[in-house]
Amino acid sequence: MSRLDELIQELCPNGVEEKRLGDIATVSRGGNFQKKDYVEDGVPCIHYGQIYTQYGLFIDKTISFISKEKAKKQKFAVKNDVVMAVTSENIDDVCKCVAWLGDEAVAISGHTAIIHHTINPKYLVYYLHSTMFYKQKTKLAHGTKVIEVTPDKLLDITLPVPPLEVQSEIVRILDNFTELTAELTARKKQYEYYRNKLLSFSVLNKSGGG
Repeated sequence: MSRLDELIQELCPNGVEEKRLGDIATVSRGGNFQKKDYVEDGVPCIHYGQIYTQYGLFIDKTISFISKEKAKKQKFAVKNDVVMAVTSENIDDVCKCVAWLGDEAVAISGHTAIIHHTINPKYLVYYLHSTMFYKQKTKLAHGTKVIEVTPDKLLDITLPVPPLEVQSEIVRILDNFTELTAELTARKKQYEYYRNKLLSFSVLNKSGGG
């Protein structure tokens, strides 16, 4: 029996309770800064577009900053909050999110939902990238050219909320899988590079041989 099975038997023998996100979290909208507001050094910030292109599932540092003056009128996420992009060009990308694990508060741009919750932040992010959540968000999304999910609507999504020890064990297992996947991806790219190099070399030889 795995450690996870043991924990489930011990801590939730009658099954895991499903809860509304609204029972364990508050959801607020982000601020209003734009890319043109970036400065070299200042208050850390997350722009919603970076959630699609720059960040993985969890971060403790930002790649962008805004001035202290600009930050005065912004909305902030604090440690363990989840930041979700609620506007996208397609249904797959909408609701992509990242857990903010840094110690200082971070300014959040518009087109986002800031989810302040009481569970394991990694557990929540893993769930929000699952097929279970995907099925729920397709019912919440609206629009054609631009797909949007209204932040308030997120309060009604449901998710299994086991005891924190169980959440932590699930996170540990998924973290290990994530590391393994990253290693395999790196090896795949390395293989493709050498394959292409070797094959182009043989092609060059053939063409060079007349």
